[in-house]
Amino acid sequence: MTTFKEIRGTAIQSVSSDPTNPEEGQIWYNNTIGVLKGYKSIGAAWASGGSMSTARTNLAGAGTQTVGLAFGGGTPTDTGATEEYNGSTWGPGGTMGTARSQLGGAGTQTAGLAFGGNPYTNITEEYDGATWSPGGNLSTSRMQLSGCGTQTAGLAFGGMTPGVTPSSATEEYNGTSWGPGGNMNTARRALSGTGTQTAGLAIGGTPTSTATEEYDGSTWTAGGNLNTGTVTSGSAGIQTAALTFGGDRGGLSTATEKYDGTSWTTSSNMTTARQGLAGAGTQTLALAFGGSTPSLTGATEEFTDPSFAVQKITTS
Repeated sequence: MTTFKEIRGTAIQSVSSDPTNPEEGQIWYNNTIGVLKGYKSIGAAWASGGSMSTARTNLAGAGTQTVGLAFGGGTPTDTGATEEYNGSTWGPGGTMGTARSQLGGAGTQTAGLAFGGNPYTNITEEYDGATWSPGGNLSTSRMQLSGCGTQTAGLAFGGMTPGVTPSSATEEYNGTSWGPGGNMNTARRALSGTGTQTAGLAIGGTPTSTATEEYDGSTWTAGGNLNTGTVTSGSAGIQTAALTFGGDRGGLSTATEKYDGTSWTTSSNMTTARQGLAGAGTQTLALAFGGSTPSLTGATEEFTDPSFAVQKITTS
């Protein structure tokens, strides 16, 4: 029979306290409490992060799980407030020149991009980590749109334009001005998006939709459908490894789904059901913040996949 030492290269250690930074698969005997323990993957999980100072819904987000950016939204009045996340707490950032909600966002904490929003506007602003400054205007004023990409290679799509509900229009940003991109196959608003300008992903939207579309820099094509149609959900990741969470799925939802570039599968639920939230990060290290529960919230949740934990080892 193969021993643990032969598998791991070391014997099971007897220690007085659990190790501070265990490795996956590590096993030890805690002689203080007389318990055999191990460190193992327990699958995907959401955990609470620090709350934003300003509770709000229909905001935009950018960045990563440890270097996040939240801007705009309704409090319920439209705000230009910006907050920066350091992996545990939110701190104040520079205020946008134009207060708005239901806007699109892209970029990073030190190179953010805000565009469109309520009331119908084509205004674009660029963030440098401290201050927002004017960028080139969208060709089409709209709100309830989505976006992805970077400050110098952004993508805006969908939304609602005055007198037209919803929109399929796509625009591409080069760091100075917006130019036309290929129209989506399904016109929709209140959708979410993630990815890059040449590999974007449009998710859900209203009328409540399960539709996913993939952008290649010029054309949108149909992707795998969501398991449950969603409106105003959060999203993170890239076109071939995306995550969508929360939203209105016939009611406020905690549902999380993962995309592999072909199909969506369900994952661990969020702790707090909400819609109108924002997201940032990757499929395995995502950040969800803000929204309505239906009360306005500044709550933040962090998604980790896989998640690891110390567990007691038993014979059962």
